[in-house]
Amino acid sequence: MIMLTDVPLARFLGVSFAGLSIEGALEAVVQESRTEQFSFVVTPNVDHLVLLNEDETVPRVSQFRRAYGEACLRLCDSRILQLLAQIRGVELDVVTGSDLTALLFESGTLNGATVAFVGGDESMGKALQVRFPSVTIRQHIPPMGVLNAPRAVDDIEDFVRASRAQFVLLAFGAPQSEIVAARLKTAGDIGGVGLCIGASIEFLLGRKSRAPEWMQRARLEWAFRLLSEPRRLWRRYLVVGPRIFVLALSKKAWEFSD
Repeated sequence: MIMLTDVPLARFLGVSFAGLSIEGALEAVVQESRTEQFSFVVTPNVDHLVLLNEDETVPRVSQFRRAYGEACLRLCDSRILQLLAQIRGVELDVVTGSDLTALLFESGTLNGATVAFVGGDESMGKALQVRFPSVTIRQHIPPMGVLNAPRAVDDIEDFVRASRAQFVLLAFGAPQSEIVAARLKTAGDIGGVGLCIGASIEFLLGRKSRAPEWMQRARLEWAFRLLSEPRRLWRRYLVVGPRIFVLALSKKAWEFSD
């Protein structure tokens, strides 16, 4: 059994990353799913690290930081981050949210469990249920801009509470999913474990394609995604993302207390 207090941590750019293999992460997630107090996992990528180091007076940034501090596990989702950390003498294990989500479903780990899926569209929830009939899928589709609609956050909390799910998949993007996960943790009467998974279900169902293995190993997954969805992702990869190189070379970065 993995004790989260014993998981080695590697700190880079203010974030304490868990030193776990994907198998170790899976075991830890399953263990957390059995708890009466809700906990959640985040998967830091380049975008997250850039946002975490933005102006703390911006409410969304401060909320995101607090959420990161509340997460039970922070798993490195980026081979670019892994490389930059390595240059600074820090070793990070990469466990992407997409890989972990796929392993949860495809390994049979979720068989017999209830999964609360927050996000996507109605057809995605149905497709998940058809593909994984041994898993009970409960879906809630929040409106766009969840954090701008307080009632929408209340609705997510009510849905997760009523679902009594062991696993909660928050699939509506950062920083919204992380901030909502932190809210669920404070509810007090919600158990299980949440995962902030971004587009992982779309990859799992084949609605979006992941980069070939060789591109992933070559740390070019970002280029594949940019070429796949240039209109949606150009700013993310060509404007926001490159800021990580300045941060990686700086001596000062935001730090949270574990």
